[in-house]
Amino acid sequence: MNSSIADLRKSYERAELNEDASLADPLQQFDQWLQQAISAEVPEPNAMTLATVGSNLRPSTRVVLIKGYDARGIVWFTNYDSRKGRELAGNPYASLQFHWVELERVVRIEGVVEKVSDEESDAYFHSRPLDSRIGAWASPQSQVISGRGVLVANAAKYGAQFMLQPPRPPHWGGYRLKPDQWEFWQGRKSRLHDRLRYRPEGSDWVRERLAP
Repeated sequence: MNSSIADLRKSYERAELNEDASLADPLQQFDQWLQQAISAEVPEPNAMTLATVGSNLRPSTRVVLIKGYDARGIVWFTNYDSRKGRELAGNPYASLQFHWVELERVVRIEGVVEKVSDEESDAYFHSRPLDSRIGAWASPQSQVISGRGVLVANAAKYGAQFMLQPPRPPHWGGYRLKPDQWEFWQGRKSRLHDRLRYRPEGSDWVRERLAP
């Protein structure tokens, strides 16, 4: 083991999370923490790790960007033919994780995933910069390609074909994770971190403290 890595230490002392100060609705608690991360100008506060599991039972992770959230769930957009898209088609259960290092906070969200409506995907796609819309056509995401030149050539081809009005590709759109479990982690001193889990019970959410 590399001793310089093993000896790294950090004391977490920025904030606390307790049952009295947290909100009863996990979505409201998430909104509060996300807005605080945005206000604190932490790097990419909207970045989240998405974990999926394939038919071979091997988990895989990647970073995606949250594009919306409400009582229905957490939304992001991607290529449906990518590895994550193929894995979600076979196993719709997934997990999301936000890590706001500067605030010493982590949010984990688990649930089932479904595609958003075509109308939602169309609306978001057409709000994107032109280069990003062309890029959705140009990249055969997760497929092996011979080099970057393939992407450049594809972008030029679709740019000439669609000009300023590329339609949304049929293989591109949104997903929504409907949470059935939330966990909020706040770093604390002496590794006695705060962990609050929310799980549904009837029409309400139950808050439980987990040992760190």
